[in-house]
Amino acid sequence: MLRLALFSPLLLLLGCTSDPPTEPADVAALSELPLIPLPVEITDEDAVHYYRGYEGDVLPSPNPVIGDAQRYLSDRWPELVLPLQFEIAQDLEGEAYRLEFRGEEIELAAGTREGMLNAAKTLGQVLHFSGGEDEEVFISSGTISDEPRFAYRGFMLDVARHFFGVDEVKQVIDRIAPYKINHLHLHLSDDQGWRIEIKSWPKLTEIGGKSEVDGTPGGFYTQEEYSEIVAYAQQRGIVIVPEIDMPGHTNAALSAYPILNADGVARDPYTGTRVGFSTLDTDQDSVYTFIDDVVREIGALSPGPYFHLGGDESDATDHEDYVNFVNRAQQIIKDNGKTPIGWDEVATSELAEGTVVQLWAHADYALRARDAGNPVIMSPAKRMYLDMQYDSTSRIGLHWASYIEVDSAYQWDPAAMAEGLTDGDILGVESPLWSETVRTMEDIDYLVFPRLLAHAELGWTPQGKRDYADFLRRLAAQQEWLKDQDIATYDTRVLAESADTTTTMK
Repeated sequence: MLRLALFSPLLLLLGCTSDPPTEPADVAALSELPLIPLPVEITDEDAVHYYRGYEGDVLPSPNPVIGDAQRYLSDRWPELVLPLQFEIAQDLEGEAYRLEFRGEEIELAAGTREGMLNAAKTLGQVLHFSGGEDEEVFISSGTISDEPRFAYRGFMLDVARHFFGVDEVKQVIDRIAPYKINHLHLHLSDDQGWRIEIKSWPKLTEIGGKSEVDGTPGGFYTQEEYSEIVAYAQQRGIVIVPEIDMPGHTNAALSAYPILNADGVARDPYTGTRVGFSTLDTDQDSVYTFIDDVVREIGALSPGPYFHLGGDESDATDHEDYVNFVNRAQQIIKDNGKTPIGWDEVATSELAEGTVVQLWAHADYALRARDAGNPVIMSPAKRMYLDMQYDSTSRIGLHWASYIEVDSAYQWDPAAMAEGLTDGDILGVESPLWSETVRTMEDIDYLVFPRLLAHAELGWTPQGKRDYADFLRRLAAQQEWLKDQDIATYDTRVLAESADTTTTMK
């Protein structure tokens, strides 16, 4: 065990330099703070401690386990430096962490960089909801001991239907990181646009990158811009998962390179929202050369383990051709050192070892994956598609899967989506935001918040500890915080005081 008490790097250990002010009468116990996702265990104690901030120029520790956690805190509160002690604890594995509030120090303990970042993110919420943004704070004594239910907790942003630039993606990263979302899945290609530079196939962006839904200009990331996004996310504990959809959802690529079409004719750019009409020529060797080049170039820029091959809604591809294609695409991805992920239709192929199946529509395909020994990501459209409207009055969004109010987003169990699934079969959960109706950051905020907070708790907190009425109590405070940050969270009409405290998880 390594204990680091930091006197001059980033967080200065001072204690009080003068008598503390009078303790407020309403200092909340740790368990009363509106933390999301709800930690696994919170132990309250009777004492209350006063911590005072220090203003000054400081540097992060060079220790890789704690450096990014310190940067995260300093980015969120650049002028507030509190008495923190970091413990690298051998008993805490993976993303587990512990926070202790006792005496003159706040102690963050974890065994890994990811765990320490999680500790910092929870501490950030504790500080805010204890009034710690005023450079001094009273915090009740106690301990938070925590670890995630699922290893993979994702959010997907569709930048193909409508393009979002580097700065907008960074804003998304900053919005999702506090809630311990640890994967950002970027849907980088579709019928409407190709969004990442491929140096060996330059027309993908020269032609395919210039369109989007509604016929507006579109756009794309250079490889340098994509790497900037990857690094920004990585510093905040988020892994970028790139997706190139294939063999369907490929009209943008087909418009750029006629060689990818069976008839050798370039397709016209597509700016509508229909699906299922496009396909790569699955019999042509040059198509697999194309896929290898794309996976190789994007994979080299993506330090995370995953590459998403799409595979959904390939209605224009004969089933036998589809199966053969998915089998070859999986192998290309594995040959390039990545683990394939595919939408649930890929389970109709011969799944390669380790290939992850992402359930969105077909529960029986999740069971096929389980039976083959392959992990599953749960993204059922009727519960987790954030592009679905809240109700019939929602100003944007779709409703082909269902209307998804906050209660519907929260009150279900991923392991109950298919009979026989267990937590051990599930790698995690992911909340997709498809962008047919989404054009601005305000649109993103409107559809994502507060439902992503429900999904964040779904992926983190043990099923038996989740309670909808208590979630709504905490959500109300979180929504006020989001508004204070100019995040345009949707005002749900479901209020904590009217929630049914006997709600049953579906």
